Amino acid sequence: MKNEFDARRLDVKSFAAAHAVLQGDTASGPWGRILDQAHSDQSVLDVRWEVSGELKSPVGRPEQVWIHLSAAARLPVTCQRCLGEVVTEFQFERSFRFVADEETAAALDVDSEEDVLALSRTFDLMELIEDEILMEMPLVPRHEQCPEPVRFSVADEGFEEAMEAAPHPFDALAALRKGSAG
Repeated sequence: MKNEFDARRLDVKSFAAAHAVLQGDTASGPWGRILDQAHSDQSVLDVRWEVSGELKSPVGRPEQVWIHLSAAARLPVTCQRCLGEVVTEFQFERSFRFVADEETAAALDVDSEEDVLALSRTFDLMELIEDEILMEMPLVPRHEQCPEPVRFSVADEGFEEAMEAAPHPFDALAALRKGSAG
C-alpha cells in the first residue's frame, strides 16, 4: 500500500518513518509571497523542490525526526540599479530536525547548528519551502552589468544648463553688500 502525503498538511513523523519523498514544481504551490517580490504580475517563476524524511536513532538518545529539503529557483525580480528585470537563479539544501513542541524547538534552536522545528501532524511544508526560498533571494538584486546605461537625475540632459540659468542664492546678498559699501 502506497502512503500518500499532503505537503499542505504533512504528518511529519509518519513521513519520516516511511522515508517518504515529496517533490514538486512551480505549479504545485501557491507562491504568493514570492510573487510579491517578482518584477511584474506577468513574471514567470520556475521553482523545483524535493523533500525527504528520515528517522535517526543516535546511540543512547531518543529517535530524531528529520526532513531534508533541496530546491532550485529561477525568479525574475527588479534590478535595484536600473529598475529593469533581472533573473536570479539559486539552489540550496537544508535539513530540519523536529522536536516535540514549540518550547523545546525554541530552546534547542538557540544552541544548535541545525534548524529545529516543532513536530506537527498538519505541518505546512509549502510554507516552509516558500520561507526558505525568500531567505535565499538576494537582498539587493541587480544585473552584473545593466543592459542600458543607468541615468541619474544629476546627469540628465539639460541639468548643467538649468543650473547655470538658475539664480545663485547668494547673488542677492552680494548685491546688498555692494550697496552698503558704496
